[in-house]
Amino acid sequence: MSRRIWIPIVMSALLAPAWVNAQDQQQGQQGQERGERGGDRGGDRRGGDAAEFRQRMEERLREQLGTTEEEWKVLQPKLEKVMTARRDTMGGGFGFGGFGGRGPRGDDNNSSQQRSAVQTASAELRTTLENKDAAPEEINAKLKALRDAREKARADLAAAQKDLKEIITPRQEAVLVTMGMLE
Repeated sequence: MSRRIWIPIVMSALLAPAWVNAQDQQQGQQGQERGERGGDRGGDRRGGDAAEFRQRMEERLREQLGTTEEEWKVLQPKLEKVMTARRDTMGGGFGFGGFGGRGPRGDDNNSSQQRSAVQTASAELRTTLENKDAAPEEINAKLKALRDAREKARADLAAAQKDLKEIITPRQEAVLVTMGMLE
């Protein structure tokens, strides 16, 4: 398959937990509102679809890589580390859970998913920028912190990719390169 097909699939797998969390928060808030009105009908649909989606994505990836069950047990944590590091390098733009890093209720904290250093530095810079009287020195300090966090995230990604490359076959490496997970 071409790279154009795999990149959206991999990105969907990476962003699915954040999207589901935003949906869960929204459903939780709606459930609270229904409960306050006495109209809560019960039924917990949270997470099932995301878990199934993630499982299907893992199965497809495992099939593409041609791994055995034992190989997958070794490979999967390293792949997860690469995916997490890649997500962390992308964090801080709009954040996960909504524009500006705010969830459906406007809070900056995503309680079920720990924020990366990039997301934290980005949120702190946005908060500083919201203050129209912020001193240029304060803005520069927050901007430097964000750039430093992004640089560290890129270094962490390179290290995770290197660690993964050490245990995979050339065919598996080629598959992961075409998927955009490795350089």
